[in-house]
Parts: sequence; structure tokens; C-alpha cells
Amino acid sequence: MSSSTSSHKPRSRAKRTKGLGEDVSRGRVVSKASSDAESPQFPLAAFLWPARKITSQWVTLPLILMAVGLFRWTAGLWTYSGYKTPPMHGDFEAQRHWLEITTHLPLTQWYFHDLEWWGLDYPPLTAYHSWLLGKIGSVINPAWFALHSSRGLDDPGLKIYMRATVLISEYLTFVPAAVFFVRRYVRHEGLPAWEGSMALTSLLMQPSLILIDHVHFQYNTVMLGFVLASIAALTSRRYLWGCVFFVAALGFKQMALYYAPAMFAYLLAMCFQPRFLPARLIGIAMVTAATFAVLMVPFVLLALRDGPIMDGKGGVLPVALSVPQSLPLLRGLWEDRTGWFYPPLQQVGQCIHRVFPFARGIFEDKVANVWCALNVLVKLRRYPVQLLQQASLLATLAAILPPSVILFDSPRKDLFLVALAATSWGFFLCSFQVHEKSVLLPLLPMTLTLALPRGLRPANRAWVGWANMLGAWTMFPLLKRDQARVPYFVLSLLWAYLLGLPPTSLSVYTASRSGLDQMTQAVHLLFYALMAAWHLAEAFITPPAGKADLWVVVNVGIGAAGFSICYLWCLWECWSLSRRRVSTKVPSKRHRA
Repeated sequence: MSSSTSSHKPRSRAKRTKGLGEDVSRGRVVSKASSDAESPQFPLAAFLWPARKITSQWVTLPLILMAVGLFRWTAGLWTYSGYKTPPMHGDFEAQRHWLEITTHLPLTQWYFHDLEWWGLDYPPLTAYHSWLLGKIGSVINPAWFALHSSRGLDDPGLKIYMRATVLISEYLTFVPAAVFFVRRYVRHEGLPAWEGSMALTSLLMQPSLILIDHVHFQYNTVMLGFVLASIAALTSRRYLWGCVFFVAALGFKQMALYYAPAMFAYLLAMCFQPRFLPARLIGIAMVTAATFAVLMVPFVLLALRDGPIMDGKGGVLPVALSVPQSLPLLRGLWEDRTGWFYPPLQQVGQCIHRVFPFARGIFEDKVANVWCALNVLVKLRRYPVQLLQQASLLATLAAILPPSVILFDSPRKDLFLVALAATSWGFFLCSFQVHEKSVLLPLLPMTLTLALPRGLRPANRAWVGWANMLGAWTMFPLLKRDQARVPYFVLSLLWAYLLGLPPTSLSVYTASRSGLDQMTQAVHLLFYALMAAWHLAEAFITPPAGKADLWVVVNVGIGAAGFSICYLWCLWECWSLSRRRVSTKVPSKRHRA
């Protein structure tokens, strides 16, 4: 049939309703009642306002990446963890030292060498990454990573190189994964490209992320990039690639375990709903096991070649992991130091022992979680480590099971993100050996919700912004030790300004139809006031004698309370989203493929 006789009529666009105070469809603009003009709700939308009619995200993407890269490099001009603070210096020295030992020592000695001086305590992919960066850096200047003699080095050229490795590593992992994730969600949900640009900018400008990796100094964005790639793959129904990326995240930093319960629940649901798919389940299991095996194969093969690690007195070092008496056969293999299988067991056992340091105690430094806050009232170090481990395990299971069960029952993509946030908040609040930097893990999936259809509405923006501001605030004692007050205030206040958050603006709470009840507004504003008052007190009021860490303890208490509220909000969102029915429409014959 010719086009002239076709009965197809183009679908008419819905008319925009004026005079409502805001565009209620997605909450991205404000429509003035007195005219037909529209204006942005918050400064980030204003900056990207000229791009609102651009249909392709690739037009604005280069500008966004250049801008966020400039902020990262500028923040890196500041001091780093442990700068000129002997004897152990800090995280910068730890990362530099791992480049040193992986470059100069045989692979089988990486997890055994001089453990008192920043012994390697991250999984194998971190070690391989350190080896690569150490080899490249040694070509530029061998003195930077000379074995033993380079300890505590604070050469300006070394600082530039190390800062560059963080930036390049992030732009090869985290940034591409973030772009792919946001672009996919925007296209799938039919959102304008400029909303995707706002979500991407918000994600890349997270203050905590920049402060920890580019000021304090770490490589967290590599692990988070693998996690983000896994999330994007799973929500695109590419389950095997999702498994590969998540194992890579676990192989880089063990903290990725915070996401494991939600990942497991989502994958299991995809194998059992709407019907059981054994081939998919077997494929996921095999790919996961194979990816772990690939990470450990070099250690196993070289251990078989080089033999066991000796203790310096002519004896063979025992396997670091103990075996229960109830498993005599396995215990016999463990204690047979002459068998061909002993060197690989020794390597794998030492790696696990270093990665999961249960002997260190329930916490090392003051961090805003349940145990550190509880320690103010009850001195937990008086109790046996085994008892604390059991209490931590039970509390963590109680926190992570509800969102995992909800996700398994309703494996929806929008629910997946808040379930990831809920389980990671549960780990952060209740698990063993938590660090301040671990707050980056629950903040990532919360911030990713900005890319959802309702993500930029005031209600969601208020919760995501409040959590991010609170997370950065709890890191202030750590950043203060690094003399990083200026980048802390600049980056956190800039992020608050871009998203229209306190203390720079109250617009997110005063907007009409914000979706926030009075109780939520009161809680958020109370915490913002407490954070501001704490900064004033910490700056101008000297703690009493014998209580030098008073303000740090107050920070821990306020932070733990706020993060607990974040966990409860994520859990409530999981429940609310699981109760909503997804309407499915049967396409007409004209629109069927």
C-alpha cells in the first residue's frame, strides 16, 4: 500500500499544563504561573539548560568529562594521606609500597613480604594493577619504587605520577561504566538526554569519591567501576558479563562484598522467575568460578614451580588459615608440608588471611557505624574477638536479609539499586573491620537513582543529597589529618550548590509538590544544623583535658544515627517499590514487531 493511502496518524503530543509550580512529570523544571516560560529548579539544571533540546548525550559528554577531570586534578594538587608524617606515613605510602614490592619481588612473595610495613592486604587484582603501574613508573624514574630505599619518599614527581595513575585508572573503568549505565537508563526510560547529563554530572562530582581517591589517595573508583559495569550488565540482561565484572570488583577490593547479597538475590531470581532456568543458573555458577580461578591461577602455578615459602629459620611457614578438628581429612592435607599441593594452599590461605583480617578487632579507627558508636557506652574491646565476630555476623545478617528477600521476590531494575544501597548500608553499619572510606559503597547506588525517571524530583534528590553530604561530613576527621580542609569544604559545598541542597539552598525542601513530608524535612534539616554546629564547635571549642577526641566521637554518633536512617529509608523504598504493580500493555497489531 502506498504511503498516500496509509491510515497511520502520528501520535499527538500531550499538552503541557501550565501554572503548577513545577513540571510534575519528572520534576526537572519550574513553570511560572504568570507566563509560558520555564526555568530550572536547581543550579546544575541551569548550567545544562542550554543543552535541554539536544537529543544526543554525546554533545555534552566531552564537556562534562573535561570539567569533572579538572576538578579531580585540581583536588590532587593538595596534600595526601601521610605526607611528611613518619614513621608509617599513610595510604599514599601503602599504595606506593605495593607498586614497589610487586615490581621487584616474585609473585609468590607478594603476600608474605615484610607485613609490618604496609603488607599487601587487598585481593590479587589490586596486586596485578600495582605491578603494572610499578613497571610503568620504574621506566620513568626507578628511584620511585626502589626496593627498601624508596620508603617514605615524597618526591614531587612521584606525587604527580601517582595522582595521574588514579585519574587514568578511573577514566578507564569508573567513567566508562557510569556513562554506559546512565545512557542506557535514559534511553530505556525515554528520558531527555539532558536529564542523563545531570545524573552523570552528579555521580561524577560526588564529593566523597573525589576527596578519598584524589586527595586522601586510593583507587576505590576502579572497584566501583567494575561494580557499576556489573549493575549495567545485569540490568541489560547480560548476566554472565555481570558476573565477570562483579568478580573483578571483588578481586580488586574485598569491600565489594557489601553488594554481594543483593547481587546474589537478583541473579537467583533471574534463574527462578518466572520459571526455573537451569542452564542460566549453571552458566552463572561456572562463569563466576572460572573468573575467580583466572585471578588465582598465577599464584597457584608459580607456587607449584617455586615451592613453599620458608620462615627464615629453615622451616616451612604454616598455612595462615586454620581448619576445624571436625574435618580430619582436610586438616591432614593442611598440615602435610611436604605434599605437592601444599605451596598452592599456602598461597591461597595467606591471600585470604591478609584480605580478611579478623584478628585486628571489630574496628581500628573511629567510624560512624553501630559498633564504634556503641563503644562510647560499652567498651567492646573488653570482650573476646570471637564473641564480637559472632555478634557482628548476626547483626549484619539481620540487616541484609530483608532487602535481599524483597529483591528476590520482586527482581525489578529500579528496586535493584535501592536494594544494593540497603545491603551495603547494612554491611557498613554492622559488619567487622569497617573503614571510613567504606561509606562510598552505599552512596554509589543511592546516587545512581538520580538516573531513574523520578530520580531528579525533589524528594529523591533530597535523600540522595542528604546521604552524600552526611557521608562527606563523617570523613572530615580523616581529611583534617591530611590537612585537606579546603578541598573538603569546596567540593562538598559545590555539590550541595549544584543540586540545590543545604546549606547553600533550601529549594529542595520548599519546592511545591516536593513529595517530602514534614517529618522528613525536619529530620534532614536537623542533621544539616547539627553538622554545621559541629564544624563551629570543632573549630573554636577546645575539648576538655583527657577527651581530645571528643568531637570525633560526636561525629561518630551523629553519623551512625544518620546512616541508620539512610538504611531504613532504603529498606522502606525496597518495600514500597515491591508493592507497586508494573502495568503491562499488550501492543496493538500496528505496533507489534
